[in-house]
Amino acid sequence: MLFIHVASSTIAASVAAAQTLDPAAATDAYLATVGVAARARSNAYFEGGYWLILWSALIDTAVLWALLRYGWVARLSVRAGRLARGRTAMRTFFFTLLFTASVELLTWPWTLYVDWWREHQYGMSNQTFMGWFGDWATGAAVGMVIAAGAFLCLLTLYRKLPHSWWAWGTLASGAFLTLGMMLTPVFLAPLFNRYTPMPPSPLRSQILQMAQANGVPAENILVVDASRQTKRISANVAGIGPTVRVALNDNLLRRTSPAEVRAVMGHELGHYVLGHTASLLVGFTLIAGLFLVALDRVTPWLVARHGADWRIGGRDDPAILAPALIVAVIGGVLLTPVTNSLIRFHEKQADYFGINASRAPDGWARVSLKLGEYRKLEPSALEEAVFFDHPSGRTRILMGMQWKAQHRGEPGVD
Repeated sequence: MLFIHVASSTIAASVAAAQTLDPAAATDAYLATVGVAARARSNAYFEGGYWLILWSALIDTAVLWALLRYGWVARLSVRAGRLARGRTAMRTFFFTLLFTASVELLTWPWTLYVDWWREHQYGMSNQTFMGWFGDWATGAAVGMVIAAGAFLCLLTLYRKLPHSWWAWGTLASGAFLTLGMMLTPVFLAPLFNRYTPMPPSPLRSQILQMAQANGVPAENILVVDASRQTKRISANVAGIGPTVRVALNDNLLRRTSPAEVRAVMGHELGHYVLGHTASLLVGFTLIAGLFLVALDRVTPWLVARHGADWRIGGRDDPAILAPALIVAVIGGVLLTPVTNSLIRFHEKQADYFGINASRAPDGWARVSLKLGEYRKLEPSALEEAVFFDHPSGRTRILMGMQWKAQHRGEPGVD
C-alpha cells in the first residue's frame, strides 16, 4: 500500500508540473532568444540552398551535354579502348576514370564556390583554401575509383541482361551501399579527419552508460577533429557489424554543455537501436531501383535521338554513361522531396529516442538552436516537407518541450 501511495503521489506531482508548462509557449521562448541578424543569416544560408539544388543540376547537365555535343565523350571512349587493348571491362573502367576526372575539373569552380567560398561567406568554415583543396582532391580521387567500379558492374549487367539489368542492378546497388556503410568508418572517413579516443571524464561515462543501457556495442567513444574544417556540431554512430563506431566531433564538446552532448548522443544512439541502418539501406536501394528503371526507359531514347551526333556506339560503348548521368541528375532533383522525407522520418524517430534516453529536453532545445545556425528554424510546412532532411528547429524544440511537459518533476530530468 505504501508503494501504491508513493507511486500515486509521484504521478500526481508529474501531472501537476506538466500543467504549469505550455510546450508551445516554451518553444516560442527558446526561439525568441535568436537575434534578428542571426535569424536572417541562417534563413539566407538555408534558403540559398534551395537554389543550389537547381543550379547544381543545371550546371552538371550543361557540362555533360557540352562534353557529348563537342565530341569529348566519344574521344575519351576511343582513348579508353586503346588503353584497354580490346578488353571490354578495362575499357569501361578507364573510360569512367577519364570521364569523371573531366567532369570534376570542369565543375570545379562551382564546387569551389559551394563548398569553400560560400561556407566562409556565412562563417561556417575554418578551413584554409589549401586544406579544402587537399580534401577535395582526396574525395575526387576516391570517388572516381568507386564510380568506375560501380559503373563497370552496372554496364556489364546492361550488356549481358538487356531486359532485366535494372532489377539485378538494384540488388547490386544495395550491395554497394551495404559495403560503403561498412567500410566508410574504417577506411574512408580517416582519410579526411583524425579519430582519437575521448579522454576519461564524467561525460564520457554518461555516454557509455547510455549506449550500454540501450544495447549499443560501444566500448569507446571517438572524437573527430572536425574543427579544422567547419564550425558545425555533429556526432554519429556509423558502420555495420564489426565496424560500428560511436563518434562526436570536437566542436560539439567545445560549444555545448554536457546535457546538450548527451541529447545529441542519445539521438545518434537511437539510429542504431531503432535499426535505421537497415531501413535506410532498404529505402535507398529502392530509390536506386527507381533511378535504374528511369535510366532503362529514358537513356535509350536519348541515345536514339542524339547518339549519331554524340558518336555513341551502342550498348557496349561506355560513353553511354554521359546521357545516363543527365537522366540521373534530373531524376535526383525530382526525387529531392522523396529522399528528404525518407531521411527526415528516421531523424524524427531518433530525435524522440534521444530526448527519452538523455532525459535532457532543455539540452535538446539549446542544441537545436545551435543547429539553427545553418538550418532555417521556422520554415513553412511546404518548405520542411520538400527541402528539410532533418526536422526544423521549431519542430525539434517543440518535441522536447512536449516531452518535458509529460515528464516534468520526474527524477533525472535536466
